[in-house]
Amino acid sequence: MTWLLVLAGAAVGAPLRYLADRAVQARHDSPFPWGTLAVNAAGSLLLGVLTGAAVTGAASALLATGLCGAFTTYSTFSYETLRLAESGRRPLAVANVAVSLLVGLGAVVVGAELAGAG
Repeated sequence: MTWLLVLAGAAVGAPLRYLADRAVQARHDSPFPWGTLAVNAAGSLLLGVLTGAAVTGAASALLATGLCGAFTTYSTFSYETLRLAESGRRPLAVANVAVSLLVGLGAVVVGAELAGAG
């Protein structure tokens, strides 16, 4: 039964990621992957809230693993970073790694704090 919850969450998270990524990236005339950064930050914030609220069991499978797992994207982050480096934009590739790590970790901490404050 748990795998169905993960599947349901992922069925919502993946299209949301695609739409959010495209909406953000369309507003920036830049090779920097702003859309991926935005979805990973938002997903990290939500995961922090869920973790801080101590969501477990079925809700965790649906929301944390399914929704957040499909909404965030390590593979796209990695691919875009590699493409930046290969195209001679190494400073942007390094910036993408540094900013993504800082923003992602910061967002999950803020999310957990927000949930704990409520």
